[in-house]
Amino acid sequence: MELSRRELLTRTGQAAAVATAASALTTGAARAEPGSRVKLTQGTNISVARSRDGRWLAIDLVTAIWVLPASGGEARKLTDELQDATLPSFGPGNRIAFQSYRDGNYHLYVIGFDGRGLEQLTSGRYDHREPAFSPDGKRIAFVSDRAGSYGVHVLDVATNQITQLTGVPDEAAAPQWSADGTRIIFTVGNAAVDTVTLDGKRERLVTAPAGTQLFGAAFGPGDQPCYTRMRPGQADLVLGTTAVVSGQDVFGFAPVWDGDSVLYTADGKIRSLTRGSTEDIPFEATVPVRENRGQHRARNLTGGAVKGIASPVVSSDGKIAFRALNALYLLSDGKAVKLTDGRYFDSDPDFSPDGGKLVYASDRTGVAQLRIRDLASGEDELFAPAPHAQTTPRFSPDGTRVAYLDQDGQVWITDRQARRQVTPALFQPGRPTWSKDGGTVALAAVKPFSRRFREGTSQVLSVDLASGELTYTEPMPFRSIATRGDDGPVWSPDGRHLAFVVESVAWVVPVDARGTFRGEPRRVTNEVTDSLAWHGNDALVYLNNGWLRKSTLDGRVTTIRHGLTWRRPKPPERRVIRVGACWDGEAHRLRRDVDIVVANGRVEEVRPQRGRADVDASGLTAIPGLIDAHNHWHLRGRQWGARQGNVWLAYGVTTVRSPGDPVYQMVETREALAAGTLTGPRFYATGEAVDGSRVYYNFMRPTLSRAQLDLELRRAHELGYDLLKTYVRLPVELQRAAVQRSRVPLSSHYLYPAANIGMHGMEHVGATNRLGYSHTITRQGRAYQDVVALFTRSGMSITPTLFQSRALYDTDKSLVTDERTRVLYPPWEYERYVADANGQGTPSGTSSRAILRGWVELALEVHRGGGFVITGTDAPLDSPATATHMNLRALVEYGFTPREALITATRNPARWLGLPLGAIKPGAPADIAFVEGDPLADIKAAAAVRQVMVGGRLHSVPDLLEPYRQTPALAMSAALEPLRSAEKKHWWHEPEWAERVCCDH
Repeated sequence: MELSRRELLTRTGQAAAVATAASALTTGAARAEPGSRVKLTQGTNISVARSRDGRWLAIDLVTAIWVLPASGGEARKLTDELQDATLPSFGPGNRIAFQSYRDGNYHLYVIGFDGRGLEQLTSGRYDHREPAFSPDGKRIAFVSDRAGSYGVHVLDVATNQITQLTGVPDEAAAPQWSADGTRIIFTVGNAAVDTVTLDGKRERLVTAPAGTQLFGAAFGPGDQPCYTRMRPGQADLVLGTTAVVSGQDVFGFAPVWDGDSVLYTADGKIRSLTRGSTEDIPFEATVPVRENRGQHRARNLTGGAVKGIASPVVSSDGKIAFRALNALYLLSDGKAVKLTDGRYFDSDPDFSPDGGKLVYASDRTGVAQLRIRDLASGEDELFAPAPHAQTTPRFSPDGTRVAYLDQDGQVWITDRQARRQVTPALFQPGRPTWSKDGGTVALAAVKPFSRRFREGTSQVLSVDLASGELTYTEPMPFRSIATRGDDGPVWSPDGRHLAFVVESVAWVVPVDARGTFRGEPRRVTNEVTDSLAWHGNDALVYLNNGWLRKSTLDGRVTTIRHGLTWRRPKPPERRVIRVGACWDGEAHRLRRDVDIVVANGRVEEVRPQRGRADVDASGLTAIPGLIDAHNHWHLRGRQWGARQGNVWLAYGVTTVRSPGDPVYQMVETREALAAGTLTGPRFYATGEAVDGSRVYYNFMRPTLSRAQLDLELRRAHELGYDLLKTYVRLPVELQRAAVQRSRVPLSSHYLYPAANIGMHGMEHVGATNRLGYSHTITRQGRAYQDVVALFTRSGMSITPTLFQSRALYDTDKSLVTDERTRVLYPPWEYERYVADANGQGTPSGTSSRAILRGWVELALEVHRGGGFVITGTDAPLDSPATATHMNLRALVEYGFTPREALITATRNPARWLGLPLGAIKPGAPADIAFVEGDPLADIKAAAAVRQVMVGGRLHSVPDLLEPYRQTPALAMSAALEPLRSAEKKHWWHEPEWAERVCCDH
């Protein structure tokens, strides 16, 4: 990564500023203590290759290349952790080719059998994957996205010359050679098996039957195609049309044939099949882990200066509007005046051109709709209501129109009478901005590199409203706009420049009236920069780690004071709650007929009933408030609005933990909840996940160097993150550097080498992975000894996020039809939820009980082995609050006791946060759910919430539903014909919810 760092400093000229920032970040870093060594005897999703002489095997275990005798035995490691190496292929002289993610892109390497002579064969910003030596050893076949999709390429080992054999629109994978070296076999989109000759002639050999996927093709005896055919609950190794291996968890990598004998991996093992007889080839590999069982106490905020300033904008006369503490504020002459206040969600203001009005989005009519506020008179009214959500509005330069986004990521333009769609659905786009003449709208949008892997770069998307042309422009080659939120592009008032954030600093580029770049971007800030707004044509207002700042384009920086502070409200007075039963978070049985005494927001005493009670809940059972340890409040926060806090509480969830959210939306919500200006659970969170060279979600920080990583950590520390999440494209070297520099616990999508570099947790059972598959869970939903041993020995947490729990809706839809769900879900969310639930158990169902069983069995083995399982859902990718209960029900369905399941949603996540939550005992915060029934006997009773308490403040379910029971009927604005630009012309144009991908976050 050193080369990348030099490149960044050369491009941005920020070496001095970064060096100053870095010097402050190493003190107080959280490090795991050196631990022990773990012996691995099985491997999850490992591949195997055999040497030309048949004496040796190579495997990729825990992202390293290992060799062992062909008959089995102790494995010897060839590559280090930073190499992040997988998919070995033997060549001549026992040289081994493999793919490596060491520098932030996949590239091809070769290494000697003795671990010497490491050589990098490819380089650059495109990925090069899945190498396979030709039989004569002179060429290596591989796939790369260098031509616009994943195609088969061949590299000449002697000259390093690359020849492309297939291209757009292919999404090729895992090429393997024929025995005579004249053909290459590969899979296409997991749906077919093709071959190609060295002169480019294609032939289709196999097409996947409906409901199946194909992986790991190779040539078998007689040049028959051999591949793994998968459907939920079944994986077969197929030769021609005959399944030669069934009833095993075949891993889906290319098998190795020798006559009528085949070598493959399945069930955590290396196996050889000869004439119907299967032999296991044993191996042992020893790896180090750092035991990570210490607590990192999250902070309970009590008050202070407001740092959660969201989406600031500047008027033509210098006033500033923003969102803070669940309200809109107007800042003028150093004084901040509150404009809106209440239990609803008012957000994303924008000034009219004359500065006299604000347009903003508010859910006070039930869903987010546009409103106009006259700043002189205070008059506030709806503006062009629509049947969908209306978010992130921007006034046109003449003040007659407003551009906004709906819940599907479609851009609309409206005046008071009519609205028109101007883009197709886009995946989590940014806020629109207008050209000076009003003829073009620009915004940030992701453009993937290929269909096979979803990541890409966040670019400037320009929409020519006259021609209907959509144009993508990279802010810089292979670089992303920092986030697709408030980080630009933003057009200058005179229309001559666009501003945006790249690698955490602001840049300005000259453009023409259509947004075409007319020069090179120029850096204008040296410090962490977020949420850009123009202040005239020669300065930018932005957020810097909680401070509102202004910088002229020549670099003169000043701080804009707003004077806002907040404090946690005084807890309710002492009260006695009488309950019929109580589970304290530890006991194996309920304690009957008790009083819970609450004072100063905490439990003072749990005692037998006596005297008078202030609250009679004698027909209910008190249990600790649940903790959902993985959700993303602001992934659809603008669309959900204030109802999101209510739905969590209505289902007894009193604490949520977000491992990724748009940072200032997160900080604002965290302060509003703590200040009591927003109703909802306790909120512990991080900002944007720290990602690598490519991104997918709008709240990922593409991070390309140690220098930029220090800027990201400075933001995290100064804004008081409760944790950090490193995302899927961040290389191991930068992941390790984050652990060494961070003052808070870290989580990611990886188990190893995370378990050795000091990470504190892994999200999901087998999350989105740069490999395209996971080393912790197989495609059939199973895990093996390596995974369980590493989790239990390291002490890392696992948050299963059981997406497949939706399969249980085939027999029980009670949570779907529950009044709380019907009332508190936004209409479009509820419609999708009902459709998804109704589809389970039918051919259109998206979830599998077979896979769910495997996921839960992994969690159970970790839990009962002394590991650390915490419940989380990835909501709103899964359903907020109801998914928490579906996860608990799935745990019980496949082996957990109800008590064990509840512990994963109470005591365990409280321990991860280092807080005395998840219990009803003296001194614990009074976070309590009051439910009907006995959840220790029937886990479904945990969802039968009738009242809920957070910090001693009691809410009834009817009160939480009341604001959304009846919403006013609105006279909708007219819908005009969409512009030509709204046609879907690119495959990646889709709403965020269109394709549910397991374990996304």
